[in-house]
Amino acid sequence: MISRDVVITNNSGLHARPATFFIQKANTYKASVWIEKDDRKVNAKSLLGVLSLGIAKGMTVTLIADGQDENAAIAGLVELVDSGFSEA
Repeated sequence: MISRDVVITNNSGLHARPATFFIQKANTYKASVWIEKDDRKVNAKSLLGVLSLGIAKGMTVTLIADGQDENAAIAGLVELVDSGFSEA
């Protein structure tokens, strides 16, 4: 199991479209993936779970992965977050 903290930098945070991109990316990995904010941890492959965290721009979240491709999962999700979800 590995984890990494990331700062959400895109303007709308993890809401609607960016959250959809996030869970679609998470679902490409076999590893179990979670996203944690404060004391709440949810399945990163669940749109409702991710949206329920209310993650806004500037917040720091922890990505956690456990499974055979956990390193690739964390690297891919961090890259997606760092790209700002390709928002202009």
